[in-house]
Amino acid sequence: MIKSNITFIGGGNMAYAIAKNMIAEKLSEPGSITVSDPNKGRLKFLSKDLDVKTTSDNASAIESADIIILAVKPQVFRKEYQAFADSMDDKCVVSIMAGVSLDELEEALPDSTRILRTMPNMPAMVGEGMTAFCGRHKLKNDEIELAEKIFSSVGKIFYVDEHLIDAVIGITGSGPAYVFMFMEALADAGVLHGLPRELAYELSAQLLKGSAVSMQETGLHPAELKDRVCSPGGTTIEAVKSLEKSGFRGIVIEAVDQCVKKAKRMQDDRN
Repeated sequence: MIKSNITFIGGGNMAYAIAKNMIAEKLSEPGSITVSDPNKGRLKFLSKDLDVKTTSDNASAIESADIIILAVKPQVFRKEYQAFADSMDDKCVVSIMAGVSLDELEEALPDSTRILRTMPNMPAMVGEGMTAFCGRHKLKNDEIELAEKIFSSVGKIFYVDEHLIDAVIGITGSGPAYVFMFMEALADAGVLHGLPRELAYELSAQLLKGSAVSMQETGLHPAELKDRVCSPGGTTIEAVKSLEKSGFRGIVIEAVDQCVKKAKRMQDDRN
């Protein structure tokens, strides 16, 4: 059980997911968690659903915190950080904001602030997330251990150099959207051939889940697993041929490439 006081600046979906999983796994008591957000309706929901402390006063929420999780949109941070930056003097701050670099955070916050940049993803909402930790940080040993415990409650964590964070965003950060589009397309194809839509969705979801677990547990290269499904002259290799002809791999790579480029542009977007 974590005894530290944890404050979320921003009460959106990711803050909710992290707080909910921490409480569900008995990693933290609700009374040790504070969420600060300007939306009164959101605070009412968080208080009722999670029984956490809520406030719209960032400075007061920060004052009693042992670790602060910055969970606001980058544009909100850039517009409002001056109002609470001084409160973060000698505090431990973990950012989950996409597009806000360590250099920008260090420029905005007091020199004594100990900062860690992370990048979680949406499956954290069901405890199956992937969170990238930036290898360059200022946290003390006990603080980094605390951060690892917090984000391990919503999935797996891994460390990368900061220059690779944008690539992580392109795959795990934005990737769930690509996967959901693929699932929807699979379901549509099933409906085209007579399957009830709900069954088609269930089949596509279990397909992706089972395939992912197969790769994780066997440790085999995805190409080898693909080859195991493709019988000579069979139906699957015919479908693979169609995907290759349509440029399936190139489309996916191009989508990730465009996402990474956008993430890099966001680094310079200080409006």
